[in-house]
Amino acid sequence: MKNCRVLRVSVVILSYAALLNWTGVGANWWLLGMQSSIDLQMASSSYQNTCQKLHYLVARQRELCGLDRNILQCVGYGAKTGIEECQWQFRTHRWNCSTFSNASSVFGGIVAVKSRERAYIHAVSAAGVAYSVTRACSRGQIAECGCDQRILNRRARRWEWGGCSEDVDFGRMFSREFVDSNEEKNSAEGQMNLHNNEAGRRIIKKNMVRLCKCHGVSGSCNMQVCWRKMAPFRQIGDSLRAKFDAATMMQTVRRRRRIRLKPKYPRQKRPTKRDLVYLEDSPNYCDKNTKLGIPGTRGRECNRTSWGMDGCNLLCCGRGFRTEVLEVSEKCNCRFVYCCHVQCEQCNKTVMRHTCN
Repeated sequence: MKNCRVLRVSVVILSYAALLNWTGVGANWWLLGMQSSIDLQMASSSYQNTCQKLHYLVARQRELCGLDRNILQCVGYGAKTGIEECQWQFRTHRWNCSTFSNASSVFGGIVAVKSRERAYIHAVSAAGVAYSVTRACSRGQIAECGCDQRILNRRARRWEWGGCSEDVDFGRMFSREFVDSNEEKNSAEGQMNLHNNEAGRRIIKKNMVRLCKCHGVSGSCNMQVCWRKMAPFRQIGDSLRAKFDAATMMQTVRRRRRIRLKPKYPRQKRPTKRDLVYLEDSPNYCDKNTKLGIPGTRGRECNRTSWGMDGCNLLCCGRGFRTEVLEVSEKCNCRFVYCCHVQCEQCNKTVMRHTCN
């Protein structure tokens, strides 16, 4: 707990220093999610120097990277988790959260549009970093933090607090310091990004679950010891996906020389801190747009019998689709052969594939 407090103090000090040295350069920390975990591993003797050489991080992020040799790998895994979840959630949509490994912008030019898609990207990636750091703390992978000891002081009625409760507040704090460090607070774009980043982190805490283990003679469960744990990240992605559908379009207002966001339409309910917000309508994802990095939906496989977003009518944007009859080979009639392998036959079958015109 002492080490955890030391890191918290370090974060506050570095935060003030970063405000003095911030240059406004648009860094792209999402690139960490496109690298393998091996590339992000650093030797214990040189990790601080390595962090300073990462040109795509702003000064604040490089300082945080240098606090522990495992930080960079945790952030990279969190970024990768957010990217993969985004792609899974939108795999059947016109926008499928495409990424570009050979570009300076991981998501292409789409992040230049202040749309609801950008809102989701920011929310899920900020949540990914908070989730990864929290989990690493509970597993002892980061020396400066650990389990949530404060929960032991809470009153419980029919159980006792024990075990290792995941310190989601520390993970959220680190994500806020790292992810939010490149945002300009007094701009419409910065206000939108900061709101959505925080929404992603708050969804994690909202979905925390309590796990308990019984203790007693012969399994009588006279006493329960409980601890708190984060829900699977798929549940976080699902919750943010629902927020994406209900996202609120905002507009900017200036109050006391500061820019604030408010709902664009009077009848709209003001969003909570767990809701997503956006400022611009989404671009057309039906047709290819090289400037924005939109591949379009031509050639995408669709479901002829579905009325959802993956259906040929919606996914193909009314252009129609073509059907191919294919012969595919797959393993079948598998059996275990002693000892010790599985033996399968190859079977051929006919399938129909539908792709958008």
